[in-house]
Amino acid sequence: MQQPLIPAYGASTLSDVLPSIGTSLSLDGWPGTLDLPSSDRWVVLLVDGLGAHNLAAAAEHAPFLMSLVASDASTTVTSGAPSTTATSITCLGTGLAPGQHGIAGYAFRDPVEGGLLNALAWRPGLSALDVQPRLTVFERFTKQGVSVSSVSPARFAGSGLTECALRGAHFHPVPDENDHASRITWTVEDASVGDKAVVYLYERALDHTGHGQGWKSEAWREVLTRVDALASRLRDELPDDVRLLVTGDHGMIDSPPDRWIIAEDVAGLTDDLTLLAGEGRFRQLYCEPTDVASVVARWRAALGERAWVVERAEAVESGWFGPVDRRLESRFGDVMVVLRDDWAVMTRTQPKEFGLVGMHGSLTEFEMRVPVLVA
Repeated sequence: MQQPLIPAYGASTLSDVLPSIGTSLSLDGWPGTLDLPSSDRWVVLLVDGLGAHNLAAAAEHAPFLMSLVASDASTTVTSGAPSTTATSITCLGTGLAPGQHGIAGYAFRDPVEGGLLNALAWRPGLSALDVQPRLTVFERFTKQGVSVSSVSPARFAGSGLTECALRGAHFHPVPDENDHASRITWTVEDASVGDKAVVYLYERALDHTGHGQGWKSEAWREVLTRVDALASRLRDELPDDVRLLVTGDHGMIDSPPDRWIIAEDVAGLTDDLTLLAGEGRFRQLYCEPTDVASVVARWRAALGERAWVVERAEAVESGWFGPVDRRLESRFGDVMVVLRDDWAVMTRTQPKEFGLVGMHGSLTEFEMRVPVLVA
């Protein structure tokens, strides 16, 4: 039977990428676990939704990226758990496992006011430092004399997720994400500042297209071709002493409506819940401690082999989130419902979910494995 893919934190996850760059930069105190070449200058291109298996399945649409797969410096790692953007980018930017940075998923229990915190749509008045006060890798790099920049969409300037995951980097706003020429120019310029430099460049079109039309669609492959051209042109325009690292934050599966379980339509399924959070592929259920066993039993009976249904304590003990700070533990659901194959659990409390085709979040190979490609 298929088993969940548990991240190897401290060895081969997104949390290990920037610490390994710290080793490459010859900085003190960075225990790099990835075998990256030595360099004083790096550009990290994060392609949202670029899973290793998705890339391999569409190899003919990404000749440049595929040419890097066989490189001795390239490898694959996993995202953190759950395999979703907010958690993954915070893993990358902080070098910490989810149990240490506390961004517990796409949507989780608000640690300040209770209720639901959507990590991609920060509620007004909530400070990132109240949610994630640990130093980011970028803040630590800056303290060690590294010039750090983030070339990202202008709308993300000062956002909750940006401040949780990427603070410390000089934010270079991109007004038009389709203007690849300007993005490349700014990235090249930022990579040349100071004696040592790290530039983070974010590309999100692949994920957006996958959610709307599915990763198996022709539209997704057309976007992959454009992403491949962006990476190839960037490599051409970067000086030879700058290394380019291309990675993703998660993979993606397509989940058709006939594989959806709508929580409110199954009699009794939402009983005893105080909060239904997460996303279709990784639901987090919050309830009173006295109700946990009955909630687990009810969901296991309803979903059977379509999902892994576990108590938080079991997930923590199994290492899903890495070492978990006890102060952050309650952010994670009392019960985790993690979907297998291409199943999803949908909720009518989040109607926008019903427009999705491509999804992610679960602990399957397709969703968890991401490439680390070095040029």
